[in-house]
Amino acid sequence: MSALSAPLVASSSLQAALTGPDRPVVLDVRYRLGGPPGRPDHDAGHISGAVFVDLDTELASAPGVAGRHPLPEPARLQEVLRRAGVREDSVVVAHDDGNGSIAARAWWLLRWAGLPADRVAVLDGGWAGWLAAGLPTTAEPSLPVPGDVTVRPGGMPVIDADEAAALARSGVLLDARAGARYRGELEPVDPRAGHVPGARNVPTADLVGPGGFWLAPDTLAARFAAAGAGPADAEVAAYCGSGVTAAALVLGAERAGLRPSSRPIALYVGSWSNWSADPSRPVATGAAP
Repeated sequence: MSALSAPLVASSSLQAALTGPDRPVVLDVRYRLGGPPGRPDHDAGHISGAVFVDLDTELASAPGVAGRHPLPEPARLQEVLRRAGVREDSVVVAHDDGNGSIAARAWWLLRWAGLPADRVAVLDGGWAGWLAAGLPTTAEPSLPVPGDVTVRPGGMPVIDADEAAALARSGVLLDARAGARYRGELEPVDPRAGHVPGARNVPTADLVGPGGFWLAPDTLAARFAAAGAGPADAEVAAYCGSGVTAAALVLGAERAGLRPSSRPIALYVGSWSNWSADPSRPVATGAAP
């Protein structure tokens, strides 16, 4: 598969590439918070050649003070990607079976690991879109030739809690969680309910339309602009519950044309799971002023 012009790829384009001489690597990252695990679904049926990668154990380190899904150790991530067949010149396409936000974490991690922007994408519409298009699936185990990719961390900007607090005052800090969690009306996972003071809410679910397909670039741009993240020169970062789904905001801003791949939105990886665990950190509730 040749170099990509956008962070999303259509099912028809992926299928055509899978039958060509330069096959992309397909990562199946199906995941549900609280389970059940995605591997049995992968084993029951997947895109031919796709390799299952587990969010909790392979795309993140063990949970702790840094949050529920800290960045994986580079050596571990390199081992995972090589097992999946990723080479230095591979094109890699990730998919999940939800709204694309888990696949966006894989996309973001690959970029963070040093893969160029034109060789990493998310499958638009994900697994559901693939099935809806009537494209082939298999239950045969995938046995990729081991890859030779080298993980070079630092390819995507990250911030910590102190930097997130400062950015909420001086720039734009986006919260990717559902509105009820942002407003503090409920908190099913983390120690405290609410949001980082000054953060603005752009729920990940609002980036996709029916069938899990991503919204058009101009519609996405309007969603970001409504949260004050429209100007291309604005300093912007994103967070969510544990640093996973906020990666979709990074992808969405790039698709919208608001941020070039050379200047992406920064990610607060620890996110609310890190912030809310520190009793010294202030918490805001209610809608943004």
